[in-house]
Amino acid sequence: ELVQSGGGLVQPGGSLRLSCAASGPSFDHYAMGWFRQAPGKEREFVAAIDWSGGSKEYADFVKGRATISRDSARNAVHLQMERLKPEDTAVYYCNTDGAPLVFTVAGLYWGQGIQVTVSS
Repeated sequence: ELVQSGGGLVQPGGSLRLSCAASGPSFDHYAMGWFRQAPGKEREFVAAIDWSGGSKEYADFVKGRATISRDSARNAVHLQMERLKPEDTAVYYCNTDGAPLVFTVAGLYWGQGIQVTVSS
């Protein structure tokens, strides 16, 4: 199970951190990722991190503004986003396919989704 937290309303230029807590003993073996879906648009890849934290992948639209990290002690993955823009408004989902390597295509397992709204 993947349980997300940390969304909400933020002003343009602001920052926030999304978190995804995973249950189960094999978290350290899994790559984790984030996707988002804006109203009227398809779900898209945002960022992913491999099982070790040593390999990361970012979508072009967040490069330089986002950092994905994992906390093995808490079985959690985080997405820190800076300099947020109105076009970052979307429902954000954490995701895994249960495999160790970084990915950009969504796996089978999803968090519940959390709303991020960037607006003044």
